Amino acid sequence: MTNRKTLGTSLGFIALAMAIGLVLFWFRQVNLVSLPQDRTLFVVAFIAAAVLGVATFIVGTRWFGGIPAVGAIIVGVFMLGTTYISPQKVADNPLKVGDVIPQFVALNDDGERFNSSDLMGKPTLIKFFRGHW
Repeated sequence: MTNRKTLGTSLGFIALAMAIGLVLFWFRQVNLVSLPQDRTLFVVAFIAAAVLGVATFIVGTRWFGGIPAVGAIIVGVFMLGTTYISPQKVADNPLKVGDVIPQFVALNDDGERFNSSDLMGKPTLIKFFRGHW
């Protein structure tokens, strides 16, 4: 029985380490704007982290092995849910480097109106970021 609890406790910590590693990798890819279009591997990995967390309780664990297992289950299910409900899609006609930006008016960081025509003739980098949550 002690060996089973040791195995279960180890599974809990492995599940949490896997979940945290996946989240860090996910947000690194988001920061680099390089999430793949097909996120099947991410989905499988998030499910695997949650399943390992559940397996911890099936095998049996010491009390301190259950804490990381619950964390892995929560993280795995949360990330799976956010991946499912908010896919990031690329527009049919995205702007490319060197394209002329379309006319638009928006608010800047100070809450003041900003007109894209003010940028005409100036090299400009515009980065739009949509968080994945």
